[in-house]
Amino acid sequence: MILYEMKCGQGHTFDVWFRNADACDQQVAAGEVACAICGDHTVGKAPMAPRIAKGRGARAEEAPTPAPVPPQPAAEVTPAVVAEAAAQGPAAVMSLLREMRRQVEANATHVGDRFAEEARKIHYGEAEAKAIYGETTDEEAAELEDEGVTFTRIPWVSKHDT
Repeated sequence: MILYEMKCGQGHTFDVWFRNADACDQQVAAGEVACAICGDHTVGKAPMAPRIAKGRGARAEEAPTPAPVPPQPAAEVTPAVVAEAAAQGPAAVMSLLREMRRQVEANATHVGDRFAEEARKIHYGEAEAKAIYGETTDEEAAELEDEGVTFTRIPWVSKHDT
């Protein structure tokens, strides 16, 4: 899943998840993306610095790194959605994070600690573009970032209350 920071014609910035860069471009061109703050449909990608998961020593439950995953219209995670969940309390935030995990697992292939290798192959066109998620080290993450590979990091919570 790719998280892009978008900017509307009014200057507001907000985050939107997309399957890949092409899906982002198509949805923006079709006017399907609206500003989470004012509703303006004149939007484009804003400059951003993506982040990635913790090192291989981190538990997989903590922070897998997703790559492009199909967005579900009702499942777009924007700052407004996160703020609404936060206002409702910790249980709502956990519910949102579990739904994000469910979406990633349902729509992407887990590649484990081969994430950096697989993301790089997709980025350079050596492998079919597909949704992946997995783990990588901080060093691998820095290398991917230096190469311009787009990726993001999400909190990876337990599927169930413990």
